[in-house]
Amino acid sequence: MDVQNTLTQHEEKMNKCIEALKRDLASIRTGRASTSLLDRVMVDYYGSQTPVKQVANVSAPEPRLITIVPWERNMLKEIEKAILKSDLGLNPNNDGTMIRLEIPQLTEERRKEFGKKVSKHAEEAKVAIRNLRRDCNDLFKKAEKKKEITEDESKEAQTKIQKMTDQKIKDIDALKDKKTKEVMEV
Repeated sequence: MDVQNTLTQHEEKMNKCIEALKRDLASIRTGRASTSLLDRVMVDYYGSQTPVKQVANVSAPEPRLITIVPWERNMLKEIEKAILKSDLGLNPNNDGTMIRLEIPQLTEERRKEFGKKVSKHAEEAKVAIRNLRRDCNDLFKKAEKKKEITEDESKEAQTKIQKMTDQKIKDIDALKDKKTKEVMEV
């Protein structure tokens, strides 16, 4: 068993968990307009589910406004339906050529709700990281039992994976704190 290779593979998986968390957090609304809000909104484009950004030009010209200009005019209604179905809580304003999404000021209650959502996503990412640590430790223990690695190598590898886990948890907490601050900002 190659200990370093196993550690590297698990670190890559942990990094993927953090990237997934970043995508999840980007889709949580703050009081400011961001085109990343529409990352998860899918529209029916000739029978297949396609992200809005692949069928329209999406921009945020003002701090509280997102504009969506579809490349094909017949997509306006589909995009409007997709936004209404999403859990963003935004009302699209269709003028026949473009859709305007006005980002309303968040109420205190809504901010707290989004803060809880941020915490939930962060906790899910932490659980995923810890599960990866457990899996990696199990691999090392099995390899030690089979005499593929020594007891010292196993203990050292488990220490390294623990340090890696601790660092990733700190990264997740930093992301969570930053996003919570954004959400709570008036």
